Amino acid sequence: MSGRSGAPDRDPGLQPERTRLAWRRTTLSGTVAAVLAVKTALHGGASATGIIACALVCGLWLAFLLLAHRRIRALAAAPEPTALPARQAALAVLCAVATAVCAAALVV
Repeated sequence: MSGRSGAPDRDPGLQPERTRLAWRRTTLSGTVAAVLAVKTALHGGASATGIIACALVCGLWLAFLLLAHRRIRALAAAPEPTALPARQAALAVLCAVATAVCAAALVV
């Protein structure tokens, strides 16, 4: 035990590990959402609109998958993880919001 309050020191490896796991869970959730979106878009036969929606959702999923994979690798490689760059954060948010918009368009 060390520290002023008598609490044990924080394990610096736990936070990056939790963050890696969170990225993996989010990627898995995005995969499920993309599969359900494709299933919904192609329900009742393939149409031009359905195929375009599928291509858009798959593209967004692949972009998010690439961003998540880069972040997971960066967290695993460095002993002291760096902050997520603003550009990557903005792209991840854009992918998530665009996927939600596609989902709303498919449901309505």
